[in-house]
Amino acid sequence: MRLLAVLLMLLAPLWGQAAEPETTTQPEIKVRSQLLPADSALVGGTVSLQVDLLVDTWFSAAPQLPRLNLPGAVVSEPGGEAVHLNETIGGKPFFGLRFTYQITPQQAGSFAIPPLDIQVTPGQGNGPVTVHSPPQRFVARQPVGAGEGGPQRLVARQVILTQSLKRSHEPLRVGDSIERRLHVEAEGAQAMLIPPPGFVEISGLQRYVQPPDVHPLSDGRGGVSGGAREDAVTYVVKEAGKYQLPAIELHWWDATSGEARTVSVPALEIEAAAAAGYQAPFSITEDLRALGRKAQVRIAGHWLFLLGGLLLVGALVYAWRSWGPSLLDAWKRRREARRQAWLASPEYAWRQIRGQLDGTPPELGALYLWIRRTSGCREMRMHSRDLSDAVRKALLGFLRTRYGRGRGEGATDEMLDALPKLRQAAAQRSNASSGKHGLKPLNP
Repeated sequence: MRLLAVLLMLLAPLWGQAAEPETTTQPEIKVRSQLLPADSALVGGTVSLQVDLLVDTWFSAAPQLPRLNLPGAVVSEPGGEAVHLNETIGGKPFFGLRFTYQITPQQAGSFAIPPLDIQVTPGQGNGPVTVHSPPQRFVARQPVGAGEGGPQRLVARQVILTQSLKRSHEPLRVGDSIERRLHVEAEGAQAMLIPPPGFVEISGLQRYVQPPDVHPLSDGRGGVSGGAREDAVTYVVKEAGKYQLPAIELHWWDATSGEARTVSVPALEIEAAAAAGYQAPFSITEDLRALGRKAQVRIAGHWLFLLGGLLLVGALVYAWRSWGPSLLDAWKRRREARRQAWLASPEYAWRQIRGQLDGTPPELGALYLWIRRTSGCREMRMHSRDLSDAVRKALLGFLRTRYGRGRGEGATDEMLDALPKLRQAAAQRSNASSGKHGLKPLNP
């Protein structure tokens, strides 16, 4: 009995704990929002909607913020970075994140911002939780002196405009370039709303406008304090002379007072000279002398031409002495061979016929020589077989007059008239003999 009583006393606390109900606490989430500036804004200015998310544990996932659409306004959503918060509320520590919407009204009037449905995942919770931000309202009014519509307006708390000029060469010459660069920093304004400057055309300069660089200004704590824009233009000098790059003004409105203000950069004066020949930035002669070497030798152009002519003449003389005699001997042998071939040709014999027939007394040596070289016949009788009657009669008449007993007149003239027919008959005989050994027609 004593042992049973002791066991019951030991198990009693365990039964008590089992009987107590399990209690779990959920993480506490706080949501708050505010507008900066709180009272009103200017058309073209920027209103910041700050949304703070606070938990008493931690965030196990990044909060999911919705898109904000406001008719008549341009809204820039929060970026990937947020401002970290550490606060104590009611004696309890909270950890949080601050997100900022940038709102730029484009028209005057009242704007209502509805509650935003934000999904938060706190640590030690049961999953994502959807919370709602408080609604907000603001009124936008036109800046002082600005009418409805018109060009793009820049509303900011402060605007800084600076410029820089970069020359490709000093002093400037025709063909060189000048780069003018403008940098604008607008505190409390969106970068995309900064208007571009006007780079004008200038006579004598060729203008090339470069793409702008637009980016937000960081406040150093993960937020955005304004916008910046950088524009550049390049002018290429086409004509020598003096030029002025005009002053540039930027009109803006103070977001605090609503007054119109202006920032500007002064005009720039430049002068460009005519293009000049290249000149070395240092003296080669002086450098060679400093190194202990001989100075650079400069030779005038006419001496170079004279030296080249002498070298050419020397090369020709050397080539003539080396190969001239053999080339001249070969040329003489070739010329003599061509001369002998001409003397042994039928054409040469034919050209001697008329002269011999006109001589006193007339001769037929050249005619016999032409017949032998043309047909290979050594006798006039063999050659005259294929001649026409007129040619044969003229030839026989000449032979009787020259070698016969009688002395006929006009036989030499008839022979001279028959020479073309004699040559034509020889040509026909030559063509017939060349075709005699040819192939027979394929399709007779």
